[in-house]
Formats: sequence, C-alpha cells, structure tokens
Amino acid sequence: MRTPLVEAVDLVLGYDGRVAVEASSFRLPSQSVTAIIGPNGSGKSTLLHAIAGILPVRGGTLSVMGTDPASARADTTYVMQTVAVTPGTPITVREVVTMGRFPSVGWFRPLSRADRARVDRAMAQLDITGLADRHLSELSGGQRQRVYVAQGMAQDHELVLLDEPLTGLDITSARTIDHIIHTERDRGHSVILTTHDLDEARAADRVVLMAGRVLAAGAPEDVLTRRNLEIAYGLGALHHSGSDFLDDPADAPPPD
Repeated sequence: MRTPLVEAVDLVLGYDGRVAVEASSFRLPSQSVTAIIGPNGSGKSTLLHAIAGILPVRGGTLSVMGTDPASARADTTYVMQTVAVTPGTPITVREVVTMGRFPSVGWFRPLSRADRARVDRAMAQLDITGLADRHLSELSGGQRQRVYVAQGMAQDHELVLLDEPLTGLDITSARTIDHIIHTERDRGHSVILTTHDLDEARAADRVVLMAGRVLAAGAPEDVLTRRNLEIAYGLGALHHSGSDFLDDPADAPPPD
C-alpha cells in the first residue's frame, strides 16, 4: 500500500496563543493535485504552513511523505502568495530562478551544466526565458509570480506547495501556472494549493474544505456539495446564479 502524501490524526494548529485549526483527521494520496478551499480565516494557509514544516503542530499528529513535516522539507518546494522584495534590489529573473538550485548545490558552489539546464528548463516551463535579464522590479505581478513558481520548479522536489497561486493574475500567467500544477502530477509529483476558486478546486484530484477545521476531505464531487459549502461559508453566504459562486456575503449583489 502506497504511503499517504499527508496524514493527519486529530491535528490541532495555532499561533499567537489561539487555535486556528481545531482537531482534524484526513489523508491525502501521493501523485495528486489537492486543493485546500474555504473562506478567509478558515485555516487554509495555516494548514499549508504546517504541511510545509514551518508551523509546529499543537496537537495530534501530522506526517508528510511518511515522516514529520520538518524532515520532509528537503523534498518539498513552497511557493508563497507574496514575497517581499526591496524596491531597487538589483536581482535578475535568472538569478531568482537559479536560487532554486541552492538547497541542493549550496550557496557558494558553482552550478554544474545539469544545474544550469534545470534552471533553463524551469524558465521555459513558465514562459519567462525572454525575461531572464530583467530585474524583478520591472515585472508585472503575474510575471513575478511565474518567476517564483519557476524557482520552485528548479528546486529538487517531490511535493509542490502553492499558496493561492492564481489569485489576481492576468490570464496568461494564470493559465501558465495552472498548466504547471496539473502536469506536475504527470511527472510523478504531488501538488497542494490553497484557493478561493470553486472551479479550480473542482479541477483537483482531492479537495480539503476548511471551516476552522477540516470539514471534509476527498474527491471534489463528495466534498463540494451544497450542504458542505453552506456549512463552511455560513447559511446565506452561498449564492447561486448559474454556476457562479461567491465566498463572501459582502460580494453578493444588492437586493432588488
């Protein structure tokens, strides 16, 4: 039997003296795309941080690729939603992507031909080869996000973690990154991403629905039921107009 990608038993997470995710148990398979979805403050990013091994477990157990999350970090690449860059920092796109090789090669060792080819391939995957010599400060938000995903692709990994990778992106960048998400599985890797987009969650192999705890986890058709969504987002927070979905009542149109 294949080792689960992630397995949690009565997992409790928190920070700053408060519980952010109440006791939750779930299992995610390897070589799959998993979407973590839920309203703001539901614990999506908190759970992703714990899987990444950068937030300690407060209660219960959490294993990633058969070991504790901190030990699994060597085989995990984590692309955050935003990365702070000091304006005017003279760093090029190629230099940022090349940093993805440092965990394996070391910060002060020269890259091999294979390392440089890995960087070139990652840049081609994200369609940023033509931006290689541009500085980050010269890029649009979508271009910059593609650079950070390319850095993750250049890193040795079995698991890719993405925090809201498509939020606020132009259509070209969103399609490029979405293609990477779903082709990583074909390469034998696993992807876990957080999202607010119901259609994006439906396109995943597995979904984790958050509401201050893991409300449901499994196949999209089993998790994203009207009843589950009403519980997660609150009665009256789910508005249907055809296939439209709004995850915040404040976004609903005013009554007639």
